[in-house]
Amino acid sequence: MLVPLVTGAEVTFWIAAPLAVIGALGLVLTRRAVYAALSMAVSMISLAVLYASLDAPFLAMTQIIVYTGAVMMMFLFVLMMVGVDTPDSAVETLKGQRPLAILAGIGLAGLLIFGIGGAIVNPPATVVEANASFGGNAQGLAQLLFGRYVFVFELSSALLITAAVGAMILAHHQRVTPKKDQRELADERMLAYATRGEHPGTLPNSGVYATTNSIAAPALLPDGTIAQKSISHTLMLRGAVIDPVPLAQVTDETFAAIETVEDEEDE
Repeated sequence: MLVPLVTGAEVTFWIAAPLAVIGALGLVLTRRAVYAALSMAVSMISLAVLYASLDAPFLAMTQIIVYTGAVMMMFLFVLMMVGVDTPDSAVETLKGQRPLAILAGIGLAGLLIFGIGGAIVNPPATVVEANASFGGNAQGLAQLLFGRYVFVFELSSALLITAAVGAMILAHHQRVTPKKDQRELADERMLAYATRGEHPGTLPNSGVYATTNSIAAPALLPDGTIAQKSISHTLMLRGAVIDPVPLAQVTDETFAAIETVEDEEDE
């Protein structure tokens, strides 16, 4: 009885492919941003391992350096700025996004079904022959990108540039009044202080507690009330403000314990 030969690529596939699927499911199903980012990192690294097992080192290194490195660093910076404890808002900022998401999901499911079906029916395609004919993986990709698919490559670059310019135009707003200088701003602050009693200094920072430093956590005034100006107005409208009372209880309990110890020592 002949034992089927199991190659290293097949072993790598059955190890890395389930990890990639699990990471993708974790990215979609988890509700915490940190877990979603870690799941995406697992999925991207697993894809890089699969590329390396298929004799595609250029794609493997691109997957690690560009996506796992640059894109994941951007996500981590966003998490550091927003805070990991910022609650999710149930308000839909884009109208009709649920039907569009359902249609996009159906389209992706169709692509996966046809892709998997084509891989099962048709003979497997590898990059071994392409690497041998062009002298290497990077050389073969360069030949395809700047030779056979040069028009598509340039078209995609033009689309990316158009998208970047469009984003800049949409984000830019035309000023209808002259920009105020520092003198005028200082006069307005002092006028607001004289008429309404507003503090002329800078706005207070968000609250920093023992368990969180999210920008959605408001700061507390000496009397225990919330400093309204320590929270962004946008977060207040979206209902994404964290209740500071449970956060401050840790500090209150610590001070109470310290006072108890001091009273016992005095006795």
